Formats: sequence, structure tokens, C-alpha cells
Amino acid sequence: MNAQFVHAPDQALARGFAQHLVHWARESKAPNHTLAALAAAARATSLATASGHVCSYIADTAAAEKLDEVALRKALLESGMVGTPSAPSTCPLILDDDGRLYLRRYFDYECRLARRLLEPSPSAGSTIGKNVQILLGDLFAANAKRLGDRPDWQKIATALALERQLTIISGGPGTGKTTTVVNILACILAGDPDCRIRLAAPTGKAAARMLEAIRKAAAHLPENLRDLLPAESFTVHRLLGLLPDSGNFRHHASNPLPIDLLVVDEASMLDLALATKLVEAVPPSAHVILLGDKDQLAAVESGAVFSELSADPTLSEACVKRLSDITGIPAARIQCAAPIKPTGLPDSVVWLIENFRFAKDSGIGRFAAHVNAGEAEAAIGFLRSGADPALEWLDDANPALATASRERIVGGMKNYLDHARTDLGNIPALFEVLAGFRVLCAERDGPRGVVEINRLVSQHFRGAIEHPLDPGSRSEWYPGRPVMVLRNDYVLKLFNGDMGIVLPDASGTLMVFFPNSEGGFRPVAPLRLPEHETAFATTVHKAQGSEFDKVLLLLPAKPNRAVTKELLYTAVTRSRSGVTIAAGVEVLEKAIASPTRRYSGLIARLRDARG
Repeated sequence: MNAQFVHAPDQALARGFAQHLVHWARESKAPNHTLAALAAAARATSLATASGHVCSYIADTAAAEKLDEVALRKALLESGMVGTPSAPSTCPLILDDDGRLYLRRYFDYECRLARRLLEPSPSAGSTIGKNVQILLGDLFAANAKRLGDRPDWQKIATALALERQLTIISGGPGTGKTTTVVNILACILAGDPDCRIRLAAPTGKAAARMLEAIRKAAAHLPENLRDLLPAESFTVHRLLGLLPDSGNFRHHASNPLPIDLLVVDEASMLDLALATKLVEAVPPSAHVILLGDKDQLAAVESGAVFSELSADPTLSEACVKRLSDITGIPAARIQCAAPIKPTGLPDSVVWLIENFRFAKDSGIGRFAAHVNAGEAEAAIGFLRSGADPALEWLDDANPALATASRERIVGGMKNYLDHARTDLGNIPALFEVLAGFRVLCAERDGPRGVVEINRLVSQHFRGAIEHPLDPGSRSEWYPGRPVMVLRNDYVLKLFNGDMGIVLPDASGTLMVFFPNSEGGFRPVAPLRLPEHETAFATTVHKAQGSEFDKVLLLLPAKPNRAVTKELLYTAVTRSRSGVTIAAGVEVLEKAIASPTRRYSGLIARLRDARG
């Protein structure tokens, strides 16, 4: 663990945790020779979880402390503070056979999640009647014409979801995840109109976008099925019933959700703890569908659950035959990709690989593919070629923004500024134009971070509009200011990631207007808002689950651990039609060659749970 990338409070917490364990070990009469090893390992594990890992590896600790790994393992087990999976006792740390060292609660989360995911499925074919099979063919008839002899993975994913209690569907932007889900819901509702379905996502923004996308994608359905689709989506916290005073949830294994099917979108944003609590709250008889993109950024908190669970798209011979019977696709064509890593979850995962948004020769699609493959030379060569005007590179490697980068940022906001200057009362148009361009940053702080870019754009915006209701420097509230909510507020029904715009109401009072579920807009007084920030620019993490017409990606002047190929891929695929990348060549090369590393043992726990 490289300490230079860990925040000072996390380092202090790690030191405190290590000191506490050493004190506890002394009181328990642990041998003195184990204490230094215990302190080093405890500190490393605490720092690892603060950095998004689920565990640490004692091999890394041994190397950093110049210790023998075998001796370190022996000392940890002799300290009385470290248990093993077969003998966990009440120890605060758990060390598994592969050298992973966990804080106990994270080890417990992995075990609980693995056990729940491996609970027995219902018998094959129990949910698919002849009418549903006919509907399945009708829903994917257009795909059949388009794909020719290629297999329709959307149709295969739909059939699999009708068969399995757990289905994991991974696909990049434009691969048809929403279309697939709509068709899954249609087939399920055709067979069981009373099916209790819930739609959920990790953030309010993602939940709202999921519902909107499903409504649009459902236009092709017969009216009777369209009317049965869910009319509401939930954040995971709201679905589970967060109890604010305790931080616990109303729904859990002993009080499960009253549902038959749960669909979770943007599942790559689920951390280990939340994923565990969510699946435990689903009754054993219900079906779960997880949707996401295995190549996107992982959750901000500990774990990379979705990417681990979706790493193996293997389908058994028996499953392929069954899917062939249901879909009419010859079994010989259902050729699964090689797994990234065997997971112990066979017959559960489908990768959607046909892109309906980006043509194979499109600039954004080609660049994203090079990034995903870790092909730095090819990716940068393609940028340099300027072969597609939809993809632009500003070779900007200085800490202070280059003039060209500043001009692109300010120029990108021109359309929104013009609308705000001439038609501030047209709220739908303002939101639409605001979504036309977004600056995405890898960092919050520094001259190339979110805070500074928002300051830069705000200053230009206010100066250009000079609105009479702008109070000037004495207040941050001014007409046209875009605001992003950073914390859930269930009373106001505002959620992390929700976007609003500061506008005058009928009386001329500045309010923050947010889209509502009926397609209109509702005002909220600025003083009532939960934690929030200006949002001309956002971090790439905050942009997950969003789409914009055009994006400008601003990377740091120097390589750092936060700038990975997943961050780069996530950023460029937020755009529908145009991407500008402002970064130096060294940063780009290092990013593409640096996949995100999240230490965990979920796959090992799945293997253990299978016995």
C-alpha cells in the first residue's frame, strides 16, 4: 500500500487501529515477538480498506516491512488477534489460506454474500410457457434481421433470466442492457401479470434514469404489458428501508422484501457491504437480475463485486442446449467468451457484446476498445491520427490549464450560457442543454480538479449573464447555477447525484429546480438542500450512470493511482457523440496500462461455499 495516496485521516485511523490491537494483544498475554508484526499487518489492512480493497495481502506487508512471509503468518496466528476461516473464533482479523488478511466484518460480508448467491435455484424451464416463448421471438425479431448468423446475446440473456434465480448481465454503453431488461420484464409479466417487481440502483440519479430509460424502451411492447411495468424505481437504501438513527435497514434476511423479482441497474457501483445486505433481503424464491458494465469504475467503498461476479460467462453444455431450445438460436452459435477468471457461478452471466450506439469504426468506440484492452500505443496512436472528429486530444501536461483547454471548457458551456441568457424561464430546455456538455475530472482538488473548474466556469458564466438577481460575490446562489446533491435526503426526496438548476420562481425568489417523477419540475429552497456542490464539472465517479452529448475529460498533470484504464473508459463512454481529452501523453500511457486493482476474496469464498 503506497501511503502517499492515502488521506491523512485514514492513516491516523490505521495507526490507531493497530495500536488498539497491540494493546489488546498485550492484555491477552500475546508473545512479545508477535506485536510488531501484528501492528504492521493491522495498519496495512486498515489502509487497504480505506483505499477500496476488501483485504490486504500479507506478502505485501512482509515485503514492505522486510519480513519473511512465513514468519509473519506464524506471528499473526500466534498473536491471538488473527483467526482463520476454519477457526475464526472472535478474532478481529481473519487470515485465509491464500494470504489475504481481513478486518473480520469484511470477511463475514464475503462469506454471507457467497452463501446467498449459491442458494439453490428452481428447476429449469419452470417459468417459460409456450406463449412466453412466442413473445420472446417477437421481441427480438428486429435483432435477428440485424445480426444475421451472429448470436443474439440480448435474447440469450433474456432466456437465461427466465431460467435462473440469479442473472448477471454485463455490457458497455449502447449494448442494449435496457432493451434486454424491458424484454425480460415483458416475458415475465406475460407469464405472471401479478409478479411483484422492484427496480433499484445505487444512486437516486441512476434509479431515475433507469425508470426513464425503461419507459422509452418499452414503446414497442403491447399496451397490456406496457401498463404492467413498474412505475417507480428506488435507491437501494430506500428499497431496503434505511433506519437513519441506527444505520440499519428495515428489510433483511429475517424480514425480506415482499417481491418476486429485483432488477438492479448500475450494479458496478455496489460495494461489498451494500451488495450483501441487498441480496440477503431478497426472499429465496425471488429472482435477481444485476445489470452493469464490468469494465467501468468499481464502487467508491470497499469491493468490486460486480466485476468479480461477472468475470466468468461460461455456460454449461446443458444450459446452452436449454437456451437454444428456448431462443431458437443453434447451440453451436452460443459460444461463450473465455472467462477472465473462473468464479464458481456457472450458467449465471451473459456479456452483451454487440454495440448499438457506437459503430465498430467510430472514434469513441475504437478508442474505448483500445483502452479496455490495455493497448496504450494503439490508443494514443489513434488519438494522434485525428481520424475521427468526434474524438479530440489536447496534449496538455502542465499543472496549470493550457489556453486551449480553458477555451474548450468555456466554449463547451456556450450553448447553455446562451439559453440561460435568453430564455431562463424555459426549464425543460435548460436541463436538456445542460446535459449536452459536461467537464469530467479525475480529481476534486488542484488546478485540474472539480473545485477549480467549477470556480472557473462559474466566474465566466456569472460575468457573461450579469443577471439582476445575481447577488454577486456575497452569495454562491445565482440564476443558472447547476447544482449536484451529494447526500440523500429522504424527506425532500433528493438523492446523491440528483441535478438541479438555480432559477427564479414566479415571485422572483431564487429556488433550486429538480425534475420530478411526473415529468415536471419542483422547486426547493437553497437553504433546505442537503450537502451539494456546483456541477458544471463533476468527477468521473459522479458521472457513472449518466450520458451527455459531449464530454471534456480533464486528467491530472502527473500520473497517479486514481487515473486508471477503468476511469478513462468510464469517462469517454459517458458521451454519445463527442469526447475531448485534455491530458499529457505520459498520463494517458500510464492510465491505460494501469487497471484498477481491488484486493478481495469473493471468488475464493464462492469456491468455499460450494464445498
